[in-house]
Amino acid sequence: MSRVSWSEKEWVRRVLVTMTAALLFATCSFAYAQPSVLVFGDSLSAGYGLDRGEGWVALLRDRLAENDRDVEVVNASVSGETTAGGRGRLDAALKRHEPAVVILELGGNDGLRALPVKTMKDNLAAMIEASRDSGAKVLLLGMRIPSNYGKRYADQFHQAFVDLAEATDVAFVPFFLKDIATDRGNFQNDGVHPNAKAQPAMLDAVWPELAPLIDTQTKAAAQP
Repeated sequence: MSRVSWSEKEWVRRVLVTMTAALLFATCSFAYAQPSVLVFGDSLSAGYGLDRGEGWVALLRDRLAENDRDVEVVNASVSGETTAGGRGRLDAALKRHEPAVVILELGGNDGLRALPVKTMKDNLAAMIEASRDSGAKVLLLGMRIPSNYGKRYADQFHQAFVDLAEATDVAFVPFFLKDIATDRGNFQNDGVHPNAKAQPAMLDAVWPELAPLIDTQTKAAAQP
């Protein structure tokens, strides 16, 4: 049997030490991976007509920091987006950001364009499924449209969110704009988009359902 020189032993020792350190670093990095929230919506979440930092998503970042929650917030909202458009780009966003929580705030533009309710519901269902398959928890934000679109259509539109939330058992806010919708002073000149004054109330509508999801996913991410 050949003898191993001291230098060879030392080389082996150093390799083993290096490999062990790398493994420990990778394990710790995985255990403390920063969870993220993906906000996937339309102009209501994109901050249309607002200055930077005024929208409810920006306020969410501030609130998380104030509450010592180490969570990244990714705003992938697009003004004018429909559920069809969102469905088409969600997979790429999930792969890129690997979110722990997905907030789905889509459907308003479907309603304003009087698109088929069933199509909207199917698109939202597909996005919920894709988000869950990626490992994310889902928060669905419901919406209403004015009755001048026809009471029957307006009722069917809102009920689609309610039925979908019950069928999929996701966290749910029935009407995202409930606390601001009846006061025209909460809206910009177009009468459609909330102004800066209304943004804190929009965040308050989301927070009670969102905070538990974040806490659950943060604890899960911290597990070795």
